[in-house]
Amino acid sequence: MTSATDPCSFSSFSKCVTKHLNLTFHVDFDSHVLKAKVALTVEVLVDNFTSLTLDTKDLKVSKVTANGQAAKFTLGAKHSFMGTPLEITLPFDLSRGQYVIVEVTYETAPSASALQWLTPEQTAGKKHPYLFSQCQATHCRSMVPCQDTPAMKHTYYAQVSVPKELVAVMSALRDGEEPDPQDSSRIIYRFRQPVPMPCYLIAIVVGALESREIGPRSRVWSEKEFVDKAAYEFSETETMLKTAEGLAGPYVWGQYDILVLPPSFPYGGMENPCLTFATPTLLAGDRSLSSVIAHEISHSWTGNLVTNKTWEHFWLNEGHTVYLERMIGRSMESEQFRQFKAMGGWKDLQESVNTFGANNPLTNLVPNLNEVDLDEAFSSVPYEKGFSLLYHLEELMGGPEVFMGFVKSYIQLFSYSSVTTEEWKHYLFTYFKNKVGILNKVDWNAWMYTPGMPPVKPQYDSTMADACIALCKRWVKTKEGDLGNFSEVDVKTLSTHQLIEFLSLLLQEEPLPLSHVKRMQEVYQLNAFNNAEIRFRWLRLCVKSKWEDAVPMALKMATEQGRMKFTRPLFKEVYNFDKYHEEAVRVFIAHRAAMHPVTANLVAKDLKVDTDKST
Repeated sequence: MTSATDPCSFSSFSKCVTKHLNLTFHVDFDSHVLKAKVALTVEVLVDNFTSLTLDTKDLKVSKVTANGQAAKFTLGAKHSFMGTPLEITLPFDLSRGQYVIVEVTYETAPSASALQWLTPEQTAGKKHPYLFSQCQATHCRSMVPCQDTPAMKHTYYAQVSVPKELVAVMSALRDGEEPDPQDSSRIIYRFRQPVPMPCYLIAIVVGALESREIGPRSRVWSEKEFVDKAAYEFSETETMLKTAEGLAGPYVWGQYDILVLPPSFPYGGMENPCLTFATPTLLAGDRSLSSVIAHEISHSWTGNLVTNKTWEHFWLNEGHTVYLERMIGRSMESEQFRQFKAMGGWKDLQESVNTFGANNPLTNLVPNLNEVDLDEAFSSVPYEKGFSLLYHLEELMGGPEVFMGFVKSYIQLFSYSSVTTEEWKHYLFTYFKNKVGILNKVDWNAWMYTPGMPPVKPQYDSTMADACIALCKRWVKTKEGDLGNFSEVDVKTLSTHQLIEFLSLLLQEEPLPLSHVKRMQEVYQLNAFNNAEIRFRWLRLCVKSKWEDAVPMALKMATEQGRMKFTRPLFKEVYNFDKYHEEAVRVFIAHRAAMHPVTANLVAKDLKVDTDKST
């Protein structure tokens, strides 16, 4: 067992653990704050227990009680990204095994990093304001004083007061609603989450929301402008859930709803229990199997049910989730499809390693996160290096069915708890006790604690990729005089996934001559594609080739939606085009207020914008 500390949290979980949170939120759209109370049910793990520390960030704490009695509290020194420890002294001593209810009355800051407040103009409906949260990795402390570490799992209950024309939803089961007894213009929504979960999965959304049923245990939620399109797009949800249950065991969370957020949501999806968040960039209208939803569904087992104990072990969440997501793709499509997606993932990993630098310790599968801002450490490394390790082990242990047996067994054993890499590895050796000789030959140090690409490159089946590779080579080798040899027939038989792969391969090459990208637009009409994955790669390709017409389109895509996967590289690409260097900065500064705080902060660093001067 590793010691009970987390470099990303002030709260030591060796002395006490949170078992339940009772949350009361009054959502104030005028002042952009939550006026709140949280009662933490805490189990004591040591004798002579008199004090505890909670994580907070920019919270205004007005009162603390312990079992109803006033408790002394002080806020420690503010850390640049970890926030401020809240030190609470109890008015009594407790012994190991006892419980205490600590209640904190507080208010969030308008700038809370977990919360984004949208004006009516920033929504699809343009009439009502909107609020959404994003707590992963360590932003929950800016919304709730808590032990903000994934080592801690607890249930929660919540009551949320909102203006009555709005609807609140949370990462929990809906438990009724009633008029707010203190204010007839407001309504209180109630929620309960009976399955213990880490606090980074607490999520709240308030807006002019509607929902549609898309399956026996699923609804889709969004503003009414998107809701029917979203219901169509995510109609395969129940099939995916059943497929995942067949692979990983029963789905324990009861409800599986999907909420399509406004465009500024910074991620593709977020696996909040009972309420997956999804970016509107998924609403492409081509209904290709959404790997984002397959990924978020998979998190119901790997991440939400079995959780990394600290963020250094993030690959346990993401590597297993990518593995399970691709197994769902294998069941619903084919093994060749899984191999094809894995090849694309290897390229994403290569791009992350190139961006960070091959010697950067943040490219370790298990990085040291002492004094590291997790928002800046985020990349495809835990996802794709993690998947590569699991795929490599699958090949060594006897194939997908055999290895999926281990993954399912690992999920069953560690359900409802948090694990470290050491515990995972120990169980791997226990489960495959007849193959320990083979496992001992794996270079664990190179996989886990060495930066750069993995020590083994898997040989994936390239059947689905061959057409993409061949077309990419043709474009790279063709001289200007031979551009007439290309026609729309080249891409007619390619699936959406293959077209994305073709463009990804071109992005790894030297920039194409301008004449080539112009011809590509002529024959393939790529500007007309609405699929965000295609559009994003195509615009990057054009800007790399210095096609000036593409610059306004690239900046438009970078600002119309805020998914960091698209926004950051598009801004960087324009910034690196010398002639438009200043234009990239100007557009960023003009749009920065509408961006999610995490996105705005990281784009500012990418573009070397001084955060203090430009606000």
